[in-house]
Amino acid sequence: MKDTVIKGCGTALVTPFIDGEVDYEAYAALVDRQVELGADFLVALATTGETPTLSAEEKVALLRLTHGLAGGRPVVVGCGSNSVPGTLANMKLLEPYDVDAWLVVVPFYNKPTQEGMYLYFKTIAESTEKPVIIYNVPGRTGANMTAQTCLRLAKDVPNIIGIKEASGKLDQVFEILDGAPEGFALLSGDDDLTLEMMKRGAAGCISVASNIVPGKVKALTDAALDGRFEDAALIDETLKPLYKACFIESNPVPVKAALSLMGLCTKEMRLPLTEASSSTVQLMQDIIQAF
Repeated sequence: MKDTVIKGCGTALVTPFIDGEVDYEAYAALVDRQVELGADFLVALATTGETPTLSAEEKVALLRLTHGLAGGRPVVVGCGSNSVPGTLANMKLLEPYDVDAWLVVVPFYNKPTQEGMYLYFKTIAESTEKPVIIYNVPGRTGANMTAQTCLRLAKDVPNIIGIKEASGKLDQVFEILDGAPEGFALLSGDDDLTLEMMKRGAAGCISVASNIVPGKVKALTDAALDGRFEDAALIDETLKPLYKACFIESNPVPVKAALSLMGLCTKEMRLPLTEASSSTVQLMQDIIQAF
């Protein structure tokens, strides 16, 4: 199962809204833009897509649209919840619509123990024939999966093929990279740490910033995968202000502000998130103009 390859630049897609409804036309244009500018794979229905606010019908429609426009690129699909039945229900809903791999977040709110995380992911992965990518983002979930637990799952469960690591802990990332079995991919979930992770062997990233500049993030990951780290560092330096700005408010609030300035979608959010402040809009305007 670990021969499934997810690497390079993956974009965690936003979900555009207009007057309270999903703007499918804008979403299709965003996916087309990702394909045109070279994203290696697409990530639908994850955190950046405001997925907890979407109905089942909206999730299905967005996934079908993503796969139809992906041009053969892998489509990784977020399906995680904070319970086994909830996650399995999401899988059952979405599996008929061409899922290449599942992205399953560490259960949020519950604050599970490491043993609880291990048993949860083992149960989920054994319930599907599709590859599974763990998503560790303690800033969102309230619980950090340790390197030891990740490596235990990587070695014990054949269809757990990788992890999106967004803990911000490079020592933890490096421990995973040093101990991972062959074919297990670590993907950066922190844009500002992608290059450092790839220098040590990470396979790429699932990026927020690539919603805005997919070509630049693709160039960075291509350079890093080729071992051209000086070239990658030059690109990374130009992107640092954008990385920081993307998280000046809760993701994806700043990203949508930037995309609205570019005429690609509105900056509308679904509650409990609200539109970007005027200062965030101005910051994004300044950064976009610099590109």
